[in-house]
Amino acid sequence: MKAFISELPKVELHLHIEGTLEPELMFELARRNKVDIPFDTPEAVRAAYDFHNLQSFLDIYYQGANVLIHEQDFFDLTWAYLLRCQQDNVMHTEIFFDPQTHTDRGVHFSTVVNGIQMALSQAEKELGISSQLIMCFLRHLDEDAAFSTLEMALPYKDKIVGIGLDSSEQGNPPEKFKRVFERALEYGFLTVAHAGEEGPAQNIYDAMDMLKVSRIDHGVSCSQDATLMNRLATSQLPLTVCPLSNTRLKVFDSMEQHNIAALLHHGLCVTINSDDPAYFGGYMTDNFNAVAEALPLTRSELTQFTLNAIEASFINDDAKAVMRERTQAYLTANQDVE
Repeated sequence: MKAFISELPKVELHLHIEGTLEPELMFELARRNKVDIPFDTPEAVRAAYDFHNLQSFLDIYYQGANVLIHEQDFFDLTWAYLLRCQQDNVMHTEIFFDPQTHTDRGVHFSTVVNGIQMALSQAEKELGISSQLIMCFLRHLDEDAAFSTLEMALPYKDKIVGIGLDSSEQGNPPEKFKRVFERALEYGFLTVAHAGEEGPAQNIYDAMDMLKVSRIDHGVSCSQDATLMNRLATSQLPLTVCPLSNTRLKVFDSMEQHNIAALLHHGLCVTINSDDPAYFGGYMTDNFNAVAEALPLTRSELTQFTLNAIEASFINDDAKAVMRERTQAYLTANQDVE
């Protein structure tokens, strides 16, 4: 199955670019920018990646982001991720970035967007990987900060397809940002939101009904509510699930306990993604392998995760058709290969 997964075409819809900062690049950027970090070696950084919940991850995540200062830093960060996409046969990726993590440190919004966008444009030309960019609000900050960040984004609307919501879900429900999302929709942005990771199923309802989202990021707590499960199956509102993240952050104690296969079998439009792969031990192929090793899924079912992601993506129908055909052809050619 590993050989099949390795060459399987993939689409990623839930990826925080700051969460791809590998320890080696963190140290390189720290030296280049003369930034002190509380670790002596890349190995010491990896040893600190022992998380017991979402907040314990966020604490170290924001420390690491301090090394990102210049356009070149954001280009290098994004380009390193895109090379991993090429290695993992990712055809298309939709990337989150957290401007508040950087603007609050005095880094200009344009520095962040332009650095990332240069890498995305180069990847389309040189690697054949298409992409979209989604700006997330940090939900532990207040509504005014989100409104301010939304206004900052307007001059770059040609580069940003959507608005998202991430960071600490506990104590920061979707309703906190209802008015901001209404404004974002008026401006023509698509909307997505993290909901139902550590938070309850009600957060998923509220993200759908209050924030008018096109996708739910994570959404695994939907299995707590049969009515919600049926609504998601009927509507085909996509869930961008991140298996290795969920186990590293103790949403599930083990991959064998993960509900992603059950969600797929219930007919939900569920997808596999890597979230913050530098911190959670795996990019796209790693996540597919972890799921396949722990849960009884066929090649057709594993391929369905890609087909779901194609349908859930924010690209045009012609591009979707090309990716769908490529994926189906791969499955047809490999369906019965042992």
